[in-house]
Amino acid sequence: MVMAELDRLHERIVDRFVRSEPRARVREYVSGLVAGLERKNGWTLAERAGEVSPDGMQRLLRRADWDVDGVRDDVRDYVIEHLGDRQGVLIGDETGFIKKGRRSAGVQRQYSGTAGRTENCQIGTFLAYASKHGHALIDRELYVPESWTTDRDRCRAADIPDEVEFATKPRQMIAMLARALDAGVPFAWFTADEVYGQAGYLRDWLE
Repeated sequence: MVMAELDRLHERIVDRFVRSEPRARVREYVSGLVAGLERKNGWTLAERAGEVSPDGMQRLLRRADWDVDGVRDDVRDYVIEHLGDRQGVLIGDETGFIKKGRRSAGVQRQYSGTAGRTENCQIGTFLAYASKHGHALIDRELYVPESWTTDRDRCRAADIPDEVEFATKPRQMIAMLARALDAGVPFAWFTADEVYGQAGYLRDWLE
């Protein structure tokens, strides 16, 4: 049953991938994410798919030609078709991804709620949807600190487009909420923690 539903989702997003290799690999990648693996990383996902190295999985995420925002929208629409409810709730939050080195896009020493301390990490800002039918993530933004956006050479080396400018996390949340509204996502409430609640401009925008 799970695999049949996964096939239906794969059929929905397959046209977002230009070449046949990433089309096939994304099916294996998502299968690995929903499998009961103790750890989920490039190596374990590749091994489950019968590959001898993580190169293909890493290439899918880093270099393959696919419509990332289109897949985001497809997944959001899929979630709303299955979980949508007029009394649904949109939930904003962020999480940190611990990293080594300085090359990963947006990485720097910053507070990570995941670690509970300041760490060298990336921060992702996320929008989730919850209703009586279930819950799922529907949108995301990578937080790119101002130390990055004022260094365009560093941004280009990490494949951050020149048009990406510094945006606070509440500003990123506004962008995600606007996309949800434009897509007609049904909801009654939006909630988030004090990082967002203290931003008067976000509260004004919500009103």
